[in-house]
Amino acid sequence: MNLLIFNLVKIIISLVGLAGNSVVLWLLAFCMQRNAFSVYILNLAGADFAFLSTHMIFSILDIVEDSRLDSSNVSQAYIVMFVFPYVAGLSILSAISTERCLSVLKPIWYRCHRPKHMSSVMCALLWALSLLLTILYMECNGLLFGYPNRNFCMLIDFSIVLWPIFSFGLLFGSSLVLLTKLLCSSRKMKLTRLYVTIGLTVLVFLLCALPWGISYILLHWMPTVSYRDIIIVHAVTDLLTCVNSCANPFIYFFVGSYKQQKRQQRRSLRVILQRALQDVPEEDGSQGSPPQETLEMSGDTHMT
Repeated sequence: MNLLIFNLVKIIISLVGLAGNSVVLWLLAFCMQRNAFSVYILNLAGADFAFLSTHMIFSILDIVEDSRLDSSNVSQAYIVMFVFPYVAGLSILSAISTERCLSVLKPIWYRCHRPKHMSSVMCALLWALSLLLTILYMECNGLLFGYPNRNFCMLIDFSIVLWPIFSFGLLFGSSLVLLTKLLCSSRKMKLTRLYVTIGLTVLVFLLCALPWGISYILLHWMPTVSYRDIIIVHAVTDLLTCVNSCANPFIYFFVGSYKQQKRQQRRSLRVILQRALQDVPEEDGSQGSPPQETLEMSGDTHMT
């Protein structure tokens, strides 16, 4: 009964999150000029959309309990479809935080020498790497061409565990540097909406999505844990990851609409999203629509 409630809650949250991420994907893909960080946000929304779709599909399968489905195959398929967008989302969020940290620490190099298409190239590489790790996981579990030798499986397991740990290290380290630079630097930086957007997104990920990765690694290397405990841990962490992917669009629109004057409250979602990615201090860009030069952050202002 408890698992039924969990699945119903996940389906509801997934539907809300799918709607929110669909709006973000539509606006960034077709209605806005892209820049360095909006490319990352577009790909992060894509990872969240795939993530929530997996949640909803397998929650429905759990509720239906179709006896014709092999539960072991369903579990394997669920993990594969779950790991791919999870690793991609973590990697893209780490890239966002790292690039923002780089733009703060090396502003002159970042503005003058940053490759124009770096965001698009990085996202493509991160998606490819996430897919490669997923394929290796499938091969190690005998889902493609049979079971490989034990040493190869150990190497695959190590790679699958190492990359998320490395990505989390980048995410945590760059976020800590940004926070220190913002609060403790002698030349204190002014807060922008882009800082708030990235900060809240990272914070929600650390609170809601990171526990799943930690529990997966711990349970993978701790086979003595009881089956009941595993079910409970997976149910709770799955729900938290669902909340994380659902929360991101609301973060963007909340930051973009915060402190609007009454006469500005009927702004379109496109303008609100633009404001969430605004990289100028509030006193320079809080009145009216954000200027075009604000939206063209750090180059990479191409339509792809």
